[in-house]
Amino acid sequence: MSTDLLEPTAPVTTVHTALRPIDRDGLMAFAEKGRNNPASRGTNKVHTVMEGQYRSLSTVGSHTPVVVDEPLHLFGQDTAPAPGEIVLSGLGGCLAVGITAVATWKQVTLSKIEIFMEGDIGNPAAWGAGGALQKLPPEMGFQAIRVKVLIEGDAPREVLDEIVQHANFYSPVANSMRNPIPFEIGLMD
Repeated sequence: MSTDLLEPTAPVTTVHTALRPIDRDGLMAFAEKGRNNPASRGTNKVHTVMEGQYRSLSTVGSHTPVVVDEPLHLFGQDTAPAPGEIVLSGLGGCLAVGITAVATWKQVTLSKIEIFMEGDIGNPAAWGAGGALQKLPPEMGFQAIRVKVLIEGDAPREVLDEIVQHANFYSPVANSMRNPIPFEIGLMD
């Protein structure tokens, strides 16, 4: 019996490709602009149109609309993610952007970023439609969010963890979720 198939003839190597990089010089110029004007703000704009039942389409600029629905057990059609899942998607996207930016700043080349999120969300007030009306806003919505990051790159695990923690600390979406912010709502004129 030949043992050729059991013994490799060449060492086995794993090939890792780097994620598509961002422009480091541009990032550094953007960071300098922020240092020079720490009070600067941008504005995100979204236009949401209800299609029917709980299905809505949210348009941002000229992008394909983001479809939002509710699952069947919440009287939706289950044709798209629920609003809370879209919120977690925004959090994941923001963290991924931050991790990429911090790694670029620290000159670490990344080959993988995957973010896994879970959020415990409550709706005992049935969206205010006669449910648990004694509930206050802090008792509704996300009560806990857990995030795990799978990251690979050309740095030790401790450095990769520092990158993730730094990105989390400065994440605009994570900080919007952690901190109370002024919120206005009213009818169009």
